[in-house]
Amino acid sequence: MDGVTNQSNQTPESLRNQVRSAVIWRSGSQILAQLVQWAATFLVIRILTPSDYGLFAMTGVVMALLNMLNGYGLASGLVQRAEVSRHEIRQLFGMLIVMNGVLALTQLALAPIAAAYYRQPAVADLLRVQALIYLCTPFIALPYALLSRAMDFRKQAQVNMAASLVGAGTALVGALSGWGVWTLVFAPMALFATRAIGMTIAARSLVWPSFDFRGAGGLARFGGIMAAGQLFWFLQSQADVFIAGRWLSVHDLGIYTTSLFLTQIFVAKFVPPLNEVAFSAYARIQHDRAGVATAFVKGVRLVMVAALPFYLGLAVTAEPLVLAMLGEKWRAAAPIVRLLALAMPFMTVQVLLTPACDALGRPGIGVRNGAAGAAVLAIGFLVGVHWGAIGLAAAWIAAYPIYLAISLRRSLPVIGARLGDVAEAILPPLTAATAMALVVLLTGRLLDDTPAIARLAILVTVGAVTYAAWLFAFARPLVREIVGLIRDR
Repeated sequence: MDGVTNQSNQTPESLRNQVRSAVIWRSGSQILAQLVQWAATFLVIRILTPSDYGLFAMTGVVMALLNMLNGYGLASGLVQRAEVSRHEIRQLFGMLIVMNGVLALTQLALAPIAAAYYRQPAVADLLRVQALIYLCTPFIALPYALLSRAMDFRKQAQVNMAASLVGAGTALVGALSGWGVWTLVFAPMALFATRAIGMTIAARSLVWPSFDFRGAGGLARFGGIMAAGQLFWFLQSQADVFIAGRWLSVHDLGIYTTSLFLTQIFVAKFVPPLNEVAFSAYARIQHDRAGVATAFVKGVRLVMVAALPFYLGLAVTAEPLVLAMLGEKWRAAAPIVRLLALAMPFMTVQVLLTPACDALGRPGIGVRNGAAGAAVLAIGFLVGVHWGAIGLAAAWIAAYPIYLAISLRRSLPVIGARLGDVAEAILPPLTAATAMALVVLLTGRLLDDTPAIARLAILVTVGAVTYAAWLFAFARPLVREIVGLIRDR
């Protein structure tokens, strides 16, 4: 590594090519990795029980809380800076080691407390073993930052693909060998360990850490603000499980969390890689506010072209999808999936706001948005849990539009985009996806006696054809934009 790295001397054409390459590698590899993981995940879900997933979800609350403080915000600060010295890289590595060591010890201390809260002794044992994951984080976060600064998402993609294969293989071995809930613990541990080794080799980032943190105040402040925003993200993303863990049975909690997993596949698996690329790109052009606004609106439009048909299609095919992919024992998840899918478009737009604000040097916007979201969603979950898993799903639909409205009002002036431009960007795919959903819904009523797998295949085909036909008939400029992007115009 050079003594100082600089990312500001770059032509617009060069940056455009880098962004396009980064999107292809990062999102393309994510799709391949997720196909591998989904194949394994759905097989594992069919083997394990809802109670296994409910028990694992209880440990996820503690893991999510502590992972908000694992130092990825510091790594983002390294990406956002125009110039970084070798000494600052060593300082970051030292900070990551210290922080994650403390987090591992903290989780060991919290394990019996969490087990007592949920009244499930096994939670303590699971959390103690999961604490080993923190040892991998410094060897992932530092190379991630260095490769992201260089817009080198090809190497990241290769490592992530290898890690996905290892994680999926471990999950299958565990499920078939009768490991039960421990399958869900060891599979991500194998994935993280593989990613740590691969990322360190790919970025050549193995340096001697510095524990002299003098002069690192700016990096720490940026990381601290990012961590605060992530903390509020934890409060809103885990509040439902934290609340439901005391109200619902382990079986019902497993049904709910698995339904949430299905409906969040797009926003949780495909959008974050795009946000990583977007954050790096916005940081490069942060002094061109009009350029950032234009890029943001275009990004929203292209993401929603894929997201809206996925979510609305999921809502109208929930029953055959659950039966075909998960099996009869998960039938109770279908109505929950149907409700949650209708809330996910709001969540998708919400998560696109933060990278732009962070890259513009305004991470506090994300913190305030997160605080508002944590309050609104928590109130919704506290009310909804009285009606069980269905009530929690309904709370998503009631609360998330309010959260998004608050965030848009605060974020768009910083980004420089207008609400009308965002609405105009979303309208064509929303109209096409709505038409698609109606056609699929009517078709589904004619196939009530058809086996679930066949019914799902027919409905997906009908939906894809309807959506594409509507876009070609009524949104031709959007189609041209997508084709032009693919052809690098």
